[in-house]
Amino acid sequence: MLGEEAPLGPGSYEIAKLSAGLACTAVEAVLQGRLDNAYSLSRPPGHHCLPEQSMGFCFLANIPIAIERAQAKLGLGKVAVIDWDVHHGNGTQHIYWQRDDVLTISLHQDGCFPAGYAGEQDRGAGAGYGYNLNIPLLAGAGDDGYQYAMRQIVIPALDRFRPELIIIACGYDANALDPLARMQLHSDSFRAMTAQVQNAADRLCGGKLVMVHEGGYAEAYVPFCGLAVMEELSGIRTEVQDPLLGFIQQQQPRDAFNQFQRTAIDRLAQEFDL
Repeated sequence: MLGEEAPLGPGSYEIAKLSAGLACTAVEAVLQGRLDNAYSLSRPPGHHCLPEQSMGFCFLANIPIAIERAQAKLGLGKVAVIDWDVHHGNGTQHIYWQRDDVLTISLHQDGCFPAGYAGEQDRGAGAGYGYNLNIPLLAGAGDDGYQYAMRQIVIPALDRFRPELIIIACGYDANALDPLARMQLHSDSFRAMTAQVQNAADRLCGGKLVMVHEGGYAEAYVPFCGLAVMEELSGIRTEVQDPLLGFIQQQQPRDAFNQFQRTAIDRLAQEFDL
């Protein structure tokens, strides 16, 4: 069914199937041991797609489709989905709202998209209560806010859940140049977050980590963020330099803002019993 901000045209469904299929192939390759980890360069994205309709540029729920296929075909058990796209991962949340075998964690700009949504009180329902965690961050949160949220909430939540596979909904629209958000991240922010999750995957699930591409609309800067993630994921460093890294690092929030954001994150961690 057609949905909000998800216009269809000739070939859209066929392309969306390829995007979801790529995520399925990446998950299967990692679970079967053919790859240590994988990056699915899926397009269109999927994390806003609801069970009954498309939404927010998303026509098929790429990550849930890959999870459901792997559970049915390969006997996959518990999965953790970390969504650091700047917009709330509402589709994934909705699909797994009453499930305790999939932990969903969304770090997103408070109130950005869906418009006005924060979600910190939305924890799931029934068997799924406590398996849905939302971390709304203030506009302009910057590198410190994200890294602190990863350390205080995301990694402890993974340790408690102990997944068999970790999937990252890897949007880059929290970068400082993105036209659809205001979060001030740079390429090294994404590199550091990838390292944190990769270390957790090594510790918890034999390194089984799949990243699935989501949003990111700053055409001149997303490639540098993506390269940083790929370098960290592969363990291969190139000689490519991010020409805007130093400039964005100089624009980071001041200490008072960072402390205010950290206090809010600490409160959330306490509410999540982490």
